Amino acid sequence: MGRGRLRIYLGAAPGVGKTYAMLAEAHRRVERGADCVAGFVECHARPRTEVMLHGLDQVPRRELAYRGAVFTEMDVDAVLARRPAVALVDELAHTNVPGSRNAKRWQDVEELLRAGIDVVSTVNIQHLESLGDVVESITGVRQRETVPDEVVRRADQIELVDMSPQALRRRMAHGNVYQPDKVDAALSNYFRPGNLTALRELALLWTADRADEYLREYRGEHGIRTTWQARERIVVGLTGGPEGRTLIRRAARLAEKGAGGEVLAVYIARSDGLTSASPKELAVQRTLVEDLGGTFHHVIGDNVPDALLDFARGVNATQVVLGSSRRKAWQYVFGPGVGATVARESGPDLDVHIVTHEEAAKGRGLPAARSAARLGRARTAAGWFVGLALPVLLTVLLTGVDADLGLANDMLLYLSVTVAAALLGGLWPALASVALGSLLLNYYFTPPLHRWTVADPRNIVAITVFFAVAVSVASVVDAAARRTQQAARLRAESEILSFLAGSVLRGENSLEALLERVRETFAMHSVALLERADDTEPWVPAASIGPAPADRPEDADVDMPVGDHLALALSGRVLPAEDRRVLGAFAAQAVVVLDRERLVGQAEEARRLAEGNRIRTALLAAVSHDLRTPLAGIKASVSSLRSDDVEWSEEDRTELFAGIEDGADRLAHLIGNLLDMSRLQTGTVTPLIRAVDLDEVVPMALGGVPEGSVRLDVPETLPMVAVDAGLLERAVANVVENAVKYSPAGTPVTVAASVLGDRVEVRVVDRGPGVPDEAKERIFAPFQRHGDAPRGAGVGLGLAVARGFTEAVGGTLTAEDTPGGGLTMVLTLRAATPPSPPPPPSPHGDRNDPIAPTDPIDPIDPIDPIDRIRQKAGPQ
Repeated sequence: MGRGRLRIYLGAAPGVGKTYAMLAEAHRRVERGADCVAGFVECHARPRTEVMLHGLDQVPRRELAYRGAVFTEMDVDAVLARRPAVALVDELAHTNVPGSRNAKRWQDVEELLRAGIDVVSTVNIQHLESLGDVVESITGVRQRETVPDEVVRRADQIELVDMSPQALRRRMAHGNVYQPDKVDAALSNYFRPGNLTALRELALLWTADRADEYLREYRGEHGIRTTWQARERIVVGLTGGPEGRTLIRRAARLAEKGAGGEVLAVYIARSDGLTSASPKELAVQRTLVEDLGGTFHHVIGDNVPDALLDFARGVNATQVVLGSSRRKAWQYVFGPGVGATVARESGPDLDVHIVTHEEAAKGRGLPAARSAARLGRARTAAGWFVGLALPVLLTVLLTGVDADLGLANDMLLYLSVTVAAALLGGLWPALASVALGSLLLNYYFTPPLHRWTVADPRNIVAITVFFAVAVSVASVVDAAARRTQQAARLRAESEILSFLAGSVLRGENSLEALLERVRETFAMHSVALLERADDTEPWVPAASIGPAPADRPEDADVDMPVGDHLALALSGRVLPAEDRRVLGAFAAQAVVVLDRERLVGQAEEARRLAEGNRIRTALLAAVSHDLRTPLAGIKASVSSLRSDDVEWSEEDRTELFAGIEDGADRLAHLIGNLLDMSRLQTGTVTPLIRAVDLDEVVPMALGGVPEGSVRLDVPETLPMVAVDAGLLERAVANVVENAVKYSPAGTPVTVAASVLGDRVEVRVVDRGPGVPDEAKERIFAPFQRHGDAPRGAGVGLGLAVARGFTEAVGGTLTAEDTPGGGLTMVLTLRAATPPSPPPPPSPHGDRNDPIAPTDPIDPIDPIDPIDRIRQKAGPQ
């Protein structure tokens, strides 16, 4: 009897529908004639899931008594006795009630598998043991129920059940996951969009790793050596040299361009242990690649290209990153090098990147215009040596050998030496070589020997032709070097000008970044952009880079005037004339960037002035209308009371006094908001942060709203918050008054508080008309009334002041939609002390309800948490 097969539906988050998917698979198998039973399925009172159970054979559950209550678990013995072909076992991470056959449900599943029964099960990504700490850091909720990763990895099939955060939140808002009274708490805590997105990413990455394991096993079983480019996997070849850091960073950037990219750094060491690599540098590179999310590998191999390619194909790599060779030019006679060999033998399925790695901070000077620099000093010196020394050595050799080669052959040998001198050193070494060679040919090999005369006219022609050919070859080599230098220079100039043009079009580069580019391009110590108001004013730096920049253009090694009152001053070395053209382009761009920065500043100042004008205009409108209205009411009531020709009854007098009091309250409220807004805009709000209890501050903020219009839910068990009590009270009062103003009559506003990680949230929930998404930020702007609010409703400063005070104490104030209609204001505050640790794990399995932190369980409950959680709609 063989082992049964395990299929797992892995949920990206609670409520995505993994139990529904499991039941749908069961119906498909039943339709195909398979004997499928439900060993244990938890519907959580979800009607659509319960409907899927219809038509499936269910094994009766086993009842267990625990602490005076009766609970049900899967009856493993009954399932084994029934011996179905397939058993459905929900919630793999479930912890069984004490007294059960096994402590964990995955152990029950193992028994069924050993008995040859196929099992279809479910589990959420947050219940994997290896992800417990990660999930807690993201969501603030510690998962009490976990399952070892290896149990899930051993599954024969794993299917990811996924859903976008927005779709899942809509499902919850419609009541398809939790009961309506728990929806608000769930959406505001565990099921926040950020939490769901992070859990979704964890599920996708974990599943991708499992799929990669399947792929490696399949390739190994079938002996497949070619690369399957299922995902970007980049191998970096390291030599232990300092260029390895550049290669690792370049590979990391390549990996970032593709989703799921992976970097594997490998160092190939010879089997004899002889290596020039620095252990210290390799340790630094290992740390770097691990910090960037990659892995470091040490491989033994005498043939570096073969070992590198074998490793790359073994890990199914798609790209190889190598550094350009550090060998000298003459060393290529021993072979093409590792980079060229790997590129040639990599095949069509493996891309090879050769990365240059010049040492940084030495500048990228433009190619020099001098002849010595065209060919290089070493090459020029070699040319002079060949042109002067080899003709002498050749003469000694020819005169010492007792063989008459003939003048023509002797001239060809001297011509070869001249051509070699021309190829190495250019024109002048070749000319020196041809002059020396002509003299030696005349003295030692042209009759009469050992005399400077030529007897045969034909020999004169031969020597003349020899001289002309040598000069021609040297001139051609020199012209080629000159054209090469010009091409390199023009290419460098075009790259620089292209960079400048692109930065102008894109509006990129700060002035400091541009000056740093100038300093790097021309290898200068410092660069400064100087300006002055007129010809009589002193120079002042608009911006500078580098140590000790020049204070005046006259003090700099290079100065480039830009107009009458601007100059670019460079210190470090004198530039040749041909470099000034590119420097002029840099100077012109610097002026453009300086003007743009100043225009941006002027635009920002104009925006602030316009905002101030708008606020002053709104303030005048508020004073002319909103403040005059309560003043007019107060004056009318006072005038009526002072009138001698009317006899007011006690009831009338009471009503008039109430009108005066109401008008005075409105005036005080309006003036208070105006003063608060003024303090916020002038930056004179100085909060006094201390630890306070929300249950002391929030009730005091409700004094200005009608009795019975607010339902308060602030638990005493919440941690203290670090705020200014007075500012927080004003912020909460403004938010609550705004919510009461827009709530329907008879519908109270809910003010609830909860803890989430190291934060405490105060949520003010109303059932009013709500606010569209595009207007959620505008309602916090000063003097803004949403919709058709009446003019007498205030000057539109309440929410602006509330947000300002909240941010002043280090919190945030945001607006969200209330599920079912309305607006929810969320004040997020910093906890003064860390929240108390969660209660110890319960012995039952669906204690994974993500909204449990807002619904604490009484630790002295005689039934423990099990009975309460049985009544919840859990997330499984």
